[in-house]
Amino acid sequence: MNTEQLAKIFKALGHPTRMKIVEHLIDINTCVCGEIVNIFPYSQSTISQHLKLLKESGIVCGEVEGPKTYFCVDKTVLNKFKQYIQNL
Repeated sequence: MNTEQLAKIFKALGHPTRMKIVEHLIDINTCVCGEIVNIFPYSQSTISQHLKLLKESGIVCGEVEGPKTYFCVDKTVLNKFKQYIQNL
């Protein structure tokens, strides 16, 4: 994992709501965007912005199925990030 990728992950996890979204996705293994919106007291557009940053960091993946977008944590990226943290 290069420095740029790590910086994107740190930035993505640098907001409490995004951390909670990642924790939620880890707990349930996958989630529909609309379900995430129902969990947090924020608008659809705010949650979408948070998910966009998480996707750009590589820590979250999204897959469109019809009108729904399913999100999950990319465990490969998460494990590489964990290894980096452990080596600090």
